[in-house]
Amino acid sequence: MIKELKYDEKGLIPAIIQDINTGEVLMMAYMNENSLRMTIETGYTHFWSRSRQKYWKKGETSGNVQEVKEILVDCDADTLLIKVIQHGSGACHTGHRTCFYRNIKGQELEPKNF
Repeated sequence: MIKELKYDEKGLIPAIIQDINTGEVLMMAYMNENSLRMTIETGYTHFWSRSRQKYWKKGETSGNVQEVKEILVDCDADTLLIKVIQHGSGACHTGHRTCFYRNIKGQELEPKNF
């Protein structure tokens, strides 16, 4: 199935990360074929950083790793939904549990966890 996914012109596919227990959307990041393979092989999320142009394991330095429980592919095969157990305080580098902590007006809807 990995080869059948529809990656963009840069070889990337969006991956939505969701807490398997609460259904909360934690973050969205990009994967390429290799980072998806790394995720499947290790059982922890790995992504491709577009800004740094390198692979990164989520939580590698913070300890806030994401243990993969299920990987789903959408109907068009161009987006992944990865259900995880979020270890540590949260997923967002800002200190929030989720990257989706602001409304459209910019108001923070939840406090920082770390």
